[in-house]
Amino acid sequence: MVDDLEGISVFLAVAEARNFRLAGERLGVTRSAVSQALQRLEDRVGVALVQRTTRSVSLTEAGEVFFDAVRPSVRQVRDAMQTVREMQARPSGLLRITVSSIAENFLSGTLLAGFMEACPDIKLDITITDDEFDIVEAGFDAGVRLGEVIEQDMIAISVSEEQRQCAAASPSYLERRGHPRHPRELQDHACIGWRPRPDTAPYRWEFTENDRDFDVSVDPTVTTNDMGMMIRMACAGTGITFGMVETFQPYVERGELLPLLEDFCPPFPGFYLYYPRRQRQPLKLRALVDYVRRFDGRQI
Repeated sequence: MVDDLEGISVFLAVAEARNFRLAGERLGVTRSAVSQALQRLEDRVGVALVQRTTRSVSLTEAGEVFFDAVRPSVRQVRDAMQTVREMQARPSGLLRITVSSIAENFLSGTLLAGFMEACPDIKLDITITDDEFDIVEAGFDAGVRLGEVIEQDMIAISVSEEQRQCAAASPSYLERRGHPRHPRELQDHACIGWRPRPDTAPYRWEFTENDRDFDVSVDPTVTTNDMGMMIRMACAGTGITFGMVETFQPYVERGELLPLLEDFCPPFPGFYLYYPRRQRQPLKLRALVDYVRRFDGRQI
């Protein structure tokens, strides 16, 4: 078995580089050693795999077939060896995550504090943003977003229960202006809106009636990209705002805000940790995924 496998790494290096010298540099051996190892492999398989000339190196028909067959297998063996090595290693390094500003439970710290305690050699770099972008291109290991905005080619793991949105306002505002009974009445009220950036339109408030979704384009008297500011303005009686029920909950419990239009706000899938599909995930990311799975379906 050892004899059968000997020289395959050399053959792959030559096939990929199409040059004996470059293959030797990649493997850390001389050009002569590459040539001799390849010759021994060809002697064992009984057929020429590489066509050599003074100016070029190319694969024979048999070499092309052999290359296509062994390349993925060797990659799997290498990945398996790395996985076994990592079984003895501790997850470490910088783990970069982008998280939606409204992922309240995930950002509360309970899960992340437990993860840091379990994996003390990992450092977290967390960017809070509601911009939608390619996390791979931006250099992030993973992200946390509502499931409905995650790309289909990503792996996603639940990190929250179902979510609901609703409108909310202070008792003082409702005493002055009255309670809206239908979402379309919001156009007659002072509203506090949200948008992620100055160059985007304010978010259209989304509702459901008789199993049909619709949105209302309110004309906000105040627009901001910060949910905390929206809540403070609403508590001060400036107008009606809109957001996640769990975000408003502490203020509702203290009587500072009253939820509105709840009959038009059914639940929907919540937040997910998502990351790209790869043949082999970095150990630091696998550690986070494994830890998050223990909380799947439970309140964080």
